[in-house]
Amino acid sequence: MPTPESTTFLAKKPTVPPTFDGVDYEDTKRLKQAQDAIIREQWVKVMMGRLVREELSKCYHREGVNHLEKCGHLRERYLQLLKEGRVKGYLFEQQNYFSQREGSV
Repeated sequence: MPTPESTTFLAKKPTVPPTFDGVDYEDTKRLKQAQDAIIREQWVKVMMGRLVREELSKCYHREGVNHLEKCGHLRERYLQLLKEGRVKGYLFEQQNYFSQREGSV
């Protein structure tokens, strides 16, 4: 059973999706919330990679010479998370959104 979320956690939880779609850049509060949501999602991916790496390490030590057979699913998942799980920040997405926005007008 999952742990219930506290009121302080819910107060800090972002209320906007982790994209700049539909965000008015004049509304600094919503812009900051979108930036925080993007950073939060990136950190979640990084932490998922860390957890999978720890499980992969445990599996290697537990299985010994059979680790290639028994830990293959963890190895593939970890390699997938390495490709996408980096903290890049929000500026790249924000700048690309500006260029798409100007090009469509």
